[in-house]
Amino acid sequence: MNKQNIQHIPSDGLRGLREHAAADGLSGFLVFLLALPLSLGIARASDFPPIMGLITAMIGGLFVSFFAGSRLSIKGPAAGLIVIVAGAVAELGHGDTTLGWQLTLGAIAAAGVLQIMFGFLRLGTLVDFFPLSAVHGMLAAIGIIIVSKQLHVLLGVNPADAHGKPLVEPFALIGALPDTFQHIKPKAALIGMVSLLIVLLWPRVKHPVLRRIPSPLLVLAAAIPLAMAFPPGPGQLVHFDHNLAETLQVNIRFDGLLQPWVFTKYVIMFALVGSLESLLTVKATDLLDPWHRKSDANRDLTAVGVGNLIASVLGGLPMISEVARSSANVTNGARTRWANFFHGVFLLLFLLLDLQFNDLIPTPALAAMLIGVGMKLASPREFGAVAKIGLEQLCIFTVTILVTLATDLLLGIAAGVV
Repeated sequence: MNKQNIQHIPSDGLRGLREHAAADGLSGFLVFLLALPLSLGIARASDFPPIMGLITAMIGGLFVSFFAGSRLSIKGPAAGLIVIVAGAVAELGHGDTTLGWQLTLGAIAAAGVLQIMFGFLRLGTLVDFFPLSAVHGMLAAIGIIIVSKQLHVLLGVNPADAHGKPLVEPFALIGALPDTFQHIKPKAALIGMVSLLIVLLWPRVKHPVLRRIPSPLLVLAAAIPLAMAFPPGPGQLVHFDHNLAETLQVNIRFDGLLQPWVFTKYVIMFALVGSLESLLTVKATDLLDPWHRKSDANRDLTAVGVGNLIASVLGGLPMISEVARSSANVTNGARTRWANFFHGVFLLLFLLLDLQFNDLIPTPALAAMLIGVGMKLASPREFGAVAKIGLEQLCIFTVTILVTLATDLLLGIAAGVV
């Protein structure tokens, strides 16, 4: 980097706010528009109260942005953790979703403490210990699991076994697709398919102004009127408590420790997978940064751990440095960490203004957004890219996917490493 570029590196702190408030404020607003529907969808798919996705994203912006080691990454809930969160709710709660949510919060808090320790012990290079092919295999498996679940939601069907118990295992969900196609709910499917078309086709728009409009915002703009014209069935509209004062209560419980193996398994998965995804995102964001600034991975890991502690106490999802919102932040012209802060401010304003979105957002629309995320994680291009590196890397990639789908993420990534 030459001296001229160094001289123009955006200032940090209050000086950066004074110099770049307009650029960072605009980027923060555009990221907010992206984060709003995605955070609701991620929370609902994770079996958390939908508003808790917004709480986590808000915490990531308002608090974590100040001491994060990465200037341009956006902190918030991630689709990559849906599988772990939903699994924790189911296993710890034994079918009681509210209890499972509260016990999962305890596991998230413990994982946050571990992440803080990782940062202080300077384990930010942890990501280099794991073969990239295994990490990408883990992410591809997460994508497959997300798509296998959300395809049913997109079509308005809740698949269950012979005893009426909802299906959760990936292979069972994939196997249930033929039956789901025979029992499609037409109104839900209409909303879902229109939403999915927007998700898939909007990125192809080349117009420099139009392409800056987040596709999730367009999905809501289309899906809400469609849901009013063609009301979907029971349980296919998002219902959430939008009163901030009533929402911000301490719901965390630690009696999940009475199930030591299950509790420990999810603490490790939250800490390990969350840390890996965060560190990979920070690396990717540094590559996109026009000023080529290098992030402090250890400091960022500590910041994410603190954010998870705060989020867990207030009932929120686990947070990471999230790749889609971070890349959008860079693309939208963000200069400093204040863009992340502004995105949190806009989320707070949304919650304080008590906007009436109850029973307006159809779940098939949120499913379409998540399918878009899952398809990116499990894109066929991922297989091709790994195959080009070498046959042994493709083997690691494939083994990680298959073991993850057959068992869980912890065993899957362990198999890839071995």
